[in-house]
Amino acid sequence: MKKIFILRGLYSLCMLTSYSVIADVPVEQVKEVSHLLGFVKNSGCIINRNGTDHPASEGVSHIEKKYDYFRDEINSSEEFIEYSATKSTMSGEYYTVSCPGKKIIKTQDWLLKELEWFRSE
Repeated sequence: MKKIFILRGLYSLCMLTSYSVIADVPVEQVKEVSHLLGFVKNSGCIINRNGTDHPASEGVSHIEKKYDYFRDEINSSEEFIEYSATKSTMSGEYYTVSCPGKKIIKTQDWLLKELEWFRSE
């Protein structure tokens, strides 16, 4: 009886572990998320979060942390943008991006436009 209980526990643990490994953007969209992260990192733009400006390298680091946190809830590239790069979960303020020679826009709009471009290539 004790062995059955242990085996059921191991089975449950394996099922939970395999579920968390599966949860993420679909395999075909991993390339899109990787592109978006690289796009932010190499943009030379300033990301504003909660009224504070951050260089792109700090902005992408924050987005990666949020991506890791929300990974189990993300099922598409659009949801990656929504959960990881749209707004503060604490204040509710939208993130903005300021790129040289361009007007300030929401990071969500900026990344959705880049995603659309990437998909058209």
